[in-house]
Amino acid sequence: MLILKQVFITRKVLISILCVAIPALLFYALSVFMLTSSGFTLAEILRDPAQQTGLSSFLGFVSNIGVWLWVSSAAICFYSVVTNPWAGSKSLSEFMLLMGLLSLLLAVDDFFLLHERYVYQKGIFLFYAICALTLLIRHYRKIMKIDAFTFLFAGLLLACSVEIDINQRKFPFEYAYVQLMEEGFKFVGAAIWLFFVGQAASFPRPEN
Repeated sequence: MLILKQVFITRKVLISILCVAIPALLFYALSVFMLTSSGFTLAEILRDPAQQTGLSSFLGFVSNIGVWLWVSSAAICFYSVVTNPWAGSKSLSEFMLLMGLLSLLLAVDDFFLLHERYVYQKGIFLFYAICALTLLIRHYRKIMKIDAFTFLFAGLLLACSVEIDINQRKFPFEYAYVQLMEEGFKFVGAAIWLFFVGQAASFPRPEN
């Protein structure tokens, strides 16, 4: 009985079911309903692309790991905001929230190929640049104290990736090599961004 009481604590049971299980089930059901209504089969919705095509599980490996990097950055940022390790510092919380939102947007873009299929490419790249500059200007002192080089290095690598993407036809190389450079800059840039986010999340000195 004592073990059961420790397992079935009313508050924790309610939080687990109401805040996690039910929202997850609703998301799952709504996603399946909307996609089946759009003409997709259950197999197409639920099975991974490699299973459906019979191709290698490593298809798109580097691209998928790149998405993981963005999602990891977003998760660290949002977790930091929720746990609020810098009590009394609204500035740091805002900084982490903005970085988390930008990381999440980049993850969604990378996963669903937004800038390649659905959104005007130069427009969304300009939006990303404005977001990064806003972060730099608004939280300049914070970035300097955390690790200015890493923040700027990540920005430079990602900017190089964007530049190559926009002007890929102007390079005197085969498309495969241009793609290799573009994705290389983006992958390393995402890794450096994750490193900066980790440093920011563990930043010890709260400030207003």
